[in-house]
Amino acid sequence: MKRVFQGNEQEDGGGTSAGSQETLKRTRKQRREKDLEEGSSWECLPQEILLQIFQYLPLLDRAYASQVCRGWNQAFHMPELWRCFEFELNQPASSYLKATHPDLIKQIIKRHSNHLQYVSFKVDSSRESAEAACDILSQLVNCSLKTLGLISTARPSFMELPKSHFISALTVVFVNSKSLSSLKIDDTPVDDPSLKVLVANNSDTLKLLKMSSCPHVSPAGILCVADQCHGLRELALNYHLLSDELLIALSSEKHVHLEHLRIDVVSENPGQQFHTIKKSSWDAMVRHSPKFNLVMYFFLYEDEFGPFFRDEIPVTHLYFGRSVSKDVLGRVGLTCPRLVELVVCANGLRPLDEELIRIAQRCTQLSAIGLGECEVSCSAFVEFVKMCGDRLTQLSIMEEVLVPDHRYGLDDIHWEVSKHLGRVWFPDMMPTW
Repeated sequence: MKRVFQGNEQEDGGGTSAGSQETLKRTRKQRREKDLEEGSSWECLPQEILLQIFQYLPLLDRAYASQVCRGWNQAFHMPELWRCFEFELNQPASSYLKATHPDLIKQIIKRHSNHLQYVSFKVDSSRESAEAACDILSQLVNCSLKTLGLISTARPSFMELPKSHFISALTVVFVNSKSLSSLKIDDTPVDDPSLKVLVANNSDTLKLLKMSSCPHVSPAGILCVADQCHGLRELALNYHLLSDELLIALSSEKHVHLEHLRIDVVSENPGQQFHTIKKSSWDAMVRHSPKFNLVMYFFLYEDEFGPFFRDEIPVTHLYFGRSVSKDVLGRVGLTCPRLVELVVCANGLRPLDEELIRIAQRCTQLSAIGLGECEVSCSAFVEFVKMCGDRLTQLSIMEEVLVPDHRYGLDDIHWEVSKHLGRVWFPDMMPTW
């Protein structure tokens, strides 16, 4: 078409008549309309549709697509595409994971930082990656984040940074966001003063706070958060930050009902001492939030369980990451009436028949169980399943856990268990939790 038009220009003595221009515009418009009807002109797609397509594309493919035409480039820079972003910061020398290109990071900071709302950082174990994350955080002065997650994919790299450097970068987000609703800062050097800054600027909006393994935070620091952030729905922290005062604060009438409380009970050194939480504090929590889930992860040595499961505790999800004794599991059946899920990774060589039966009798809401390096007789296991019935939605038992006896062997136990579950069941060949 261009050659024909140039030929017409030469015939007209080098000038372009108004009629020729009008004809050319009309021809182009007709061609675009025809292409659109036939679905062959991608450049004519409405931006709303382009936006939906771009949201499904990986970031690098999206960047390549933006070079196709002006319309696609405009769609690439639409604010809606930059509300959610995950920075992947990995060093090629120490990680095989992909990384967000430095030039793209610069472009995001320059053109889209004010559009960011849901941001996460995935960093490898290197200090360089953690420093890069802090450098980005310190530049987010024009953004108003709603969620922020700092995730170490290997050992906690943020803990290797100078505390002042990390706090300075994090405070930039706390001060400028004003509307944070979700904050995940596990394994970081966050401290009490920085939490006060968080509360001062985001107390009305904060609903989720996960900060396990933050050694510079004290019980007073987390109590400050609980006192001021009345809309908290989910809280995750280490056991050393849990206190009677914190539970009472979360149980006050001014607080919205907490939905999830996750506690990590971790032993840093063998023989570590742990404090006891009063039953009255747990009772106050249940009265205020009767449907809340209490999730507890135990990574203790067997001789460190002394303070636990002596009185009734409203735990709903219970995970033992290390070997746990028969005595402790027996106390679980007596003190955890709200238990919904139980996972035991290891126990030893003494059968858990009585303990399992007691849990089935007392924990009437139990619907999921996983057993790893334990021993249970086939007869006791069948009796356990019979007592729980079809409310067991998740039954993950390693085959070597089951010990054949005079009533059942490994060849026929799955039939008996399947009968009581109301569905086909087989033992697991490897852990699924």
